[in-house]
Amino acid sequence: MSLQSDQWIRKMALEHKMIEPFVNGQVREKDGKRLVSYGLSSYGYDLRVSTEFKVFTNVYNSIVDPKNFSEDAFIDIKGDTCIIPPNSFALARSVEYFRIPRNVLTLCIGKSTYARCGIIVNVTPFEPEWEGYVTLEISNTTPLPAKIYAMEGLAQVLFFEAPNVCETSYADRKGKYMRQMEITVPSI
Repeated sequence: MSLQSDQWIRKMALEHKMIEPFVNGQVREKDGKRLVSYGLSSYGYDLRVSTEFKVFTNVYNSIVDPKNFSEDAFIDIKGDTCIIPPNSFALARSVEYFRIPRNVLTLCIGKSTYARCGIIVNVTPFEPEWEGYVTLEISNTTPLPAKIYAMEGLAQVLFFEAPNVCETSYADRKGKYMRQMEITVPSI
């Protein structure tokens, strides 16, 4: 497996619609305002977080159970920013829709700007032939509220291309998170 460069990512995005919408370069400023950067980088793509968030709350004394997850554990927020309570987390979705080729696996890691503030982004790999909007988990590890900026960079996707296609892809397995269009909570 080899890590792919900006030229490969650009070609796959433009010719094969691997990333839509695709931003061909780093955006660090808009209308005179500094942003958390997003778009194509040297060996990856910095995805943006949308304006939709599900913030964890314990109003109903929910138990976090991945086999029986209750959506009552979240409150929905839509806006230009999202405040995540101390020692809590939120789910969000990417602005970009991804279509991963059969011979590619991605890793998605949080951007250093947020990590240096104690905000950790966790995303599982995008498996071969997975497609959809990415559900992002954003953890606030600090004892203070944390602010997330919608429509700005949140995480970087790294693309690894294998010399051969996999025997069984995510699409072949009919993966449960295939073609997700919104923030998707855990399901079994």
